[in-house]
Amino acid sequence: MYNTVLTLHSYWAYLVLLVLILATFNALYKMAADKEYGAKDFRISLFALIVSHIQLLIGLILYFVSPRLQAFSELGMGGVMKDSINRLYLVEHPFVNIVAVALITIGYSKHKKKLTSQAKLKPIAIFYTIALLLFLSRIPWSTWIS
Repeated sequence: MYNTVLTLHSYWAYLVLLVLILATFNALYKMAADKEYGAKDFRISLFALIVSHIQLLIGLILYFVSPRLQAFSELGMGGVMKDSINRLYLVEHPFVNIVAVALITIGYSKHKKKLTSQAKLKPIAIFYTIALLLFLSRIPWSTWIS
């Protein structure tokens, strides 16, 4: 089960990054060009929200079926924090990505309450950009790309 969930989590991450990049750059472009917010923009930002939440659920399942989780009982929290690989997979990656998904949710929620195009695009641009940067900062690049 672990390998299946790991593979799903890895491949779904490509979709998350693609859609989040699209939603972020769409909002930034439309904001900078003073364009109107439309139904397409709503769908793109909603799709980014949905795929990131699905990725979070897959990641949580992966976290709890991972053999790495035993490191907490074997090494203790201090031992996990001293080992950069265990710290990345067991602490940094999950924590930062949960924060990133929360920021996407906040940005999406805030944009729904606004009435004008610029006011709607601003929270999406800000919160989705920060979330994208957080995602990119905690991807285990050495194992993900290979």
